[in-house]
Order: sequence, then structure tokens, then C-alpha cells
Amino acid sequence: MIVEESVPPSLAGQRLDRVVALLGGVSRAVAVTLIEGGFVTLDGETVPSAKGKLRDGQQVVIDLSGVPTARLPEADDSVSFEMVHIDDDVVVVNKPAGLVVHPATGNDTGTLVNGLLARFPEIASVGEPDRPGIVHRLDAGTSGLLIVARTAGAHAVLTRMMATHQVERVYRALVWGHLAAHQGLIDAPIGRHPNDPLRMAVVVNGKPARTHFSVDQEFTRPETSLLTCKLETGRTHQIRVHLMAIDHPVVGDTIYGGKRSGSALDRPFLHATRLAFDHPISGERLEFDAPMPADLLEAIPAP
Repeated sequence: MIVEESVPPSLAGQRLDRVVALLGGVSRAVAVTLIEGGFVTLDGETVPSAKGKLRDGQQVVIDLSGVPTARLPEADDSVSFEMVHIDDDVVVVNKPAGLVVHPATGNDTGTLVNGLLARFPEIASVGEPDRPGIVHRLDAGTSGLLIVARTAGAHAVLTRMMATHQVERVYRALVWGHLAAHQGLIDAPIGRHPNDPLRMAVVVNGKPARTHFSVDQEFTRPETSLLTCKLETGRTHQIRVHLMAIDHPVVGDTIYGGKRSGSALDRPFLHATRLAFDHPISGERLEFDAPMPADLLEAIPAP
């Protein structure tokens, strides 16, 4: 995998190893290894030192094939989550908030994948080795329903169904303010934030993203609205980015403008409440609903 980015103003003056770590999603140590191994170019030239500081607009190219082979995730039966459906091909789980879906930089263990491997060891050979069985993801702070494939055949079909929007995914969200329309469609492309590589944003050259919403209830103290959101596409942080883009960020979302006085919630008020799809092998229609967890119910203002 090749990562090509122009250095944004926010990273101008930063060391090359830090920028490579941020853009490549790797640790600083791995970033240094990539630089010293010739897997990083700056304005078309390899750079011998990781310590050099970058200028706004410089072109960084990172060849991630040079990343040392990561240790495969291991089974961990101490990871706790609810399973709402199990058959020979598919598992549907209700992920609690705070649980990371699969290992990544800074979260090598204690993820949902580690817990799944303890219960379904056969998924080790399903899908990508570092995220076995995973068909789609939820942010760590988002709770709710998630599909896991137990077989390679199911994984292939489910992945295709996700790409062609054949899986119904519905979320509940509490947002700041009252919306001008009680239902609508946010149709705005999403890509990496031009000034912050760790965030996403609505950008002209982003990937197509469409979120349907409807207002279920409005509150005045504080002024908030409870929404049902239905994904038509599945971009990273899509609902959170789209709602911030229309000036109604998700309550509790520290990254996308939702952390304000009036709410003590320590995570985004976002819950994947419904999944519906045709079984990848039998074709049987499967539908699942997960009620909002206690922390979100407690955060809903009084009528």
C-alpha cells in the first residue's frame, strides 16, 4: 500500500518520523524503520534521516510494504461482548462502547477480534489476517450491532453486500440544536481533513457519502435532538462528520465538535441500533435490533 500526502499546514515544522507515523498509521519506531529502509520519499527523494523538519506542501510518499510483519491477533477470552446471533456462517454482536474492533497501532490486545478468536478460532483464516472475520467496523466509542463472518464464503458475500449497500444499518444519535427539517439526506463526500490527518471531513475530492436522518424528539434543556440515521454508504466517521457539517454535532463527540457544557457524556451519543440483511449463504432475511445502553438512556434530556 502506498500513501501519498502533501504536508498540511498543521504539520509544517514537524519531524519527518512523526509525520510518517501519523500519515501511515504506524508507530514512531516503525516510521523510523521505514525512513531508514528507503521506503519514504520527500519530494521524490529518499531521506536518510528521520529528524528533518518538513515544510508546508512538501509531498510525502510512504511505501507501507516496508512495515515489519505484525504479530497476528491472539485469542483472549476475557474480552466481554454480547452475541445476539450465531450460526455456521455469521455472528452478530452487540459491541459495548469503549471496545476497539480490531488490533491497530496503540491497541494490540483486548479488542473485539481477540475476544472473537477465543470463541470462534476458525475465523483466524477468514478475511484479512490482522482483522479476521471483520466485515465492517464501529468506532471505539460507538456501541451497537456488528456483523462478523465465520467462513471465507460468507465474508466474500457480506463484503460485496456492504459495497453495494445491501445491508440496512440504522443508528440513534443525540445532536446539539434543532434541525431545520425533520427529515432529510446529507449527501456530501468525505475524505481526510486537509489540516489534520487524524480526522475526516467533508471535502470536494472525497468519496461519496450519503446519510439519511429523521428527527424523533426535540429537547430544550439543553437544546438537542434525538435522531435516527440510516447509512447509505459507510465512510469512516460518516455520521459524525455529516452531522458536524450541518452544524449539529453528536453530543459527547470530542473530535467533531460535540463536547459542550450541558452534557457529561464521555463518548459520542451514537448507537448502531438495527441491522438487516439477507443471510450470505441461505438467503434468509435476518433482522436485529439492539436497545440503547444505559449510559445513553441516562444522557437523554427530560422532555
